Amino acid sequence: MIVTTTNNVDGRPVQRYCGVVTGEVIVGANLFRDLFASVRDIVGGRAGAYEEVLSRAREEALAEMRERAASLGGNAVIGVDLDYEVLGANGSMLMVSATGTAVYL
Repeated sequence: MIVTTTNNVDGRPVQRYCGVVTGEVIVGANLFRDLFASVRDIVGGRAGAYEEVLSRAREEALAEMRERAASLGGNAVIGVDLDYEVLGANGSMLMVSATGTAVYL
């Protein structure tokens, strides 16, 4: 399935709009990763554990969005937007949402 942030796919005209589709994932960061990331913030460097969680959450949100597009009869999702939010009293949760328009090309 084609997933793109653009509003069209070159050479493939939209034959049918199927509807808006979303995928949302909320993940919690565990205490040890938080502690390790805090140390990284102080001494510098990248927080690999957080990057891995973020990457996994993004892929899961996109996969959920693709599944919803397919269930509506779409074979592509155009105009995709990814949003990231920190949730929870201590910012201990991360939400990733993917939104786009399911279309049949």
